[in-house]
Amino acid sequence: MALMADISAKLPEWGAELGFDALGISSIDLSSAEQSLWAWLAQGYQGDMEWMQRHGTKRSRPAELVEGTLSIISVRMNYWPEPSTPAEMVLNHPELAYISRYALGRDYHKVLRQRLEKLAERLQTEIGFLRYRVFVDSAPVLEKPIAVKAGLGWLGKHTNLIHRSAGSYFFLGELYTDLPLPETGASTEHCGSCTACLDICPTQAIIQPYLLDANRCISYLSIEYAGSIPLEFRPLMGNRIYGCDDCQLICPWNRFAQVSTEYDFQIRHQLDRASLLELFAWDETTFLAKLAGTAIRRIGHERWLRNLAIALGNAPPSHHIRDALLAKLDTALSPLVREHVEWALQRQT
Repeated sequence: MALMADISAKLPEWGAELGFDALGISSIDLSSAEQSLWAWLAQGYQGDMEWMQRHGTKRSRPAELVEGTLSIISVRMNYWPEPSTPAEMVLNHPELAYISRYALGRDYHKVLRQRLEKLAERLQTEIGFLRYRVFVDSAPVLEKPIAVKAGLGWLGKHTNLIHRSAGSYFFLGELYTDLPLPETGASTEHCGSCTACLDICPTQAIIQPYLLDANRCISYLSIEYAGSIPLEFRPLMGNRIYGCDDCQLICPWNRFAQVSTEYDFQIRHQLDRASLLELFAWDETTFLAKLAGTAIRRIGHERWLRNLAIALGNAPPSHHIRDALLAKLDTALSPLVREHVEWALQRQT
């Protein structure tokens, strides 16, 4: 155990050398989080993300997902880009496209995965053979409860992780390992009586503190959901075409958020201030080329146009917007996109 304690002491330094802003260690006992997960699923709050239930207890019992797992190394990496057009300014200019700040640069999955693999290599160099697996939103993993147990922050009322000196604008990643490492210890909660995130949510998706209904969440609707956006939510989406940051933008703890120094998270193609009409004009070839290497690309061109059509329908009436929507109807649109373009045209009359 002395060796494991020594390794645990060295891990934060190794993590910092790889660009991680914090590193902690969690045990594999997630029984409390498992109960909360199953209660959430029983209410149907996962929307059509049926895979969350399909994986069963692998999500909450790490040793079932990766046999032999004894502890989990959890890391976080800041993503807030600098310089960027103020998020609030974009939200208040309905002719601009709002993209969640985490998606303005390179796909974080690739960045964190590569760094975690290097961390595992460092561990192997130190101790020899190591059984491990790296995860970054790539498997049934309860990353937030794990990060809480590893001392990387507490779970806020908006269900995102918060840290007192770093806010909530960061990515999480995990390294499952067969090393019996001592747990870091969880952080205490500091949300207090604040309900700012619940009050600001455009669709009231945070139905009570610590409980999110994905069916109502703009991030889910604009990214994960592949179907027709329910009519009741379309006007509430405003100009948010990929994700939503409102609950984090309003959080008082993000006064202490750290700007990312990671080159890969720098803004691409001025996506922090692009116009809706400019993005709506991209054909599929342009979409795939411009967004290569970003997280946005995975939603595909169809959902991209669907989301943009809603935002254009929410924009102030303009003959430029109407002409763009009418021109799009002359192209080979899928039924999904056509429906949303026609809705937008009705809003523009």
